[in-house]
Amino acid sequence: MAMTGVLRPGHAQIRVLDLEEGVRHYRDVLGLVETGRDAQGRVYLKCWDERDHSSVILRQADRAGIDFFAFKVLDKATLDKLEADLQAYGVSTERIPAGELLETGERVRFEIPSGHQIELYAEKKAVGNGLQVLNPAPWTKASENGIAPVRLDHCLLYGPNIAAVQKLFTEVLGFYLVERVLTPDGAGNAAIWLSCSHKVHDIAFVEHAEPGKLHHLSFLLESWDEVLRAADIMSMNNVPIDIGPTRHGITRGCTIYAWDPSGNRFETFMGGYQPYPDYEMTTWSFDGLGSGGGLDYPQRKLHETFLSVVT
Repeated sequence: MAMTGVLRPGHAQIRVLDLEEGVRHYRDVLGLVETGRDAQGRVYLKCWDERDHSSVILRQADRAGIDFFAFKVLDKATLDKLEADLQAYGVSTERIPAGELLETGERVRFEIPSGHQIELYAEKKAVGNGLQVLNPAPWTKASENGIAPVRLDHCLLYGPNIAAVQKLFTEVLGFYLVERVLTPDGAGNAAIWLSCSHKVHDIAFVEHAEPGKLHHLSFLLESWDEVLRAADIMSMNNVPIDIGPTRHGITRGCTIYAWDPSGNRFETFMGGYQPYPDYEMTTWSFDGLGSGGGLDYPQRKLHETFLSVVT
């Protein structure tokens, strides 16, 4: 698949109630690499195998949640074109100057119908993954620290108007719909999984009355053994687990959902199939989310917290 336009999830800025407690969780337990702190007090982190400066930014606040989620685009010309396309579609945009986030170029920020702030950017300093580019070793010391995911994989956001969100992402930003869950009456979508790549999803949405809510950030692991190891590390560090280790029917991914010290849910995820844009969309009935194994295939159970706990 030719990679043009929107390339991948780039970064998320999340709110934590105690900054240093949040840093200890994301750096020492989850195993991200701290890459900087700015004059606003924000802390920047990346997964060990990511090349760009940061993918997670922590900001201390009086309530948990997400400030914005960003995607990296191919180049500055693509950024300009997508901003013009958004404006032509009727979406107001804001240019955030280069350097407002450490080592990050200009960003185009806009609000989507679910009430979330989304950003696009083309430039972020490449800091590498600690491996040489000629005849590299397969891993580094950082890959053994904590859970040590290889990348920020996707997010799931809760908010209203996801039909309008789907139209914006597919008609303007070039995403395609991979899977969906129907509403109980079958007349619309209760949840959607969207991809801009060869991944089973890069972002997902669930219809929810409150706007701008975070369900989870997801971090990619490379094997089921690593998921089980993540469960051990969570238990050793008294991290409260929501669901798992288990397997989704939706996406076929293997997963653990847990909460950071501020109550933000995060996921350690592996697997999932590799779709193409010409594949027929997969549909789940609302009952299939639970009894059909969509959420938890082994237990065929709809966990109440999955639908009700967001930040």
